Amino acid sequence: MTREDIVSKTKEILSEEFEVAEDLIVDDAELQATLELDSLDYVDLVVIIEENFGFKVEQADFTEIKTFSDFYDYVQTKVN
Repeated sequence: MTREDIVSKTKEILSEEFEVAEDLIVDDAELQATLELDSLDYVDLVVIIEENFGFKVEQADFTEIKTFSDFYDYVQTKVN
């Protein structure tokens, strides 16, 4: 899966699930602030990632993800 595929799929899924405009989901935007995530939303996000990208998310890995770019990099390393 290419980075472009990951970005496109992520924007589609997250904008629908968290009711955020796709144009707000940009590389340098903060994931938590843009999606307005609370602790329960993080659980939902992990489930969404696991179901849509086919890998198990490790909590320790996810704590380092601050921006969408970090998120894309993380997914790319796990799916490839």
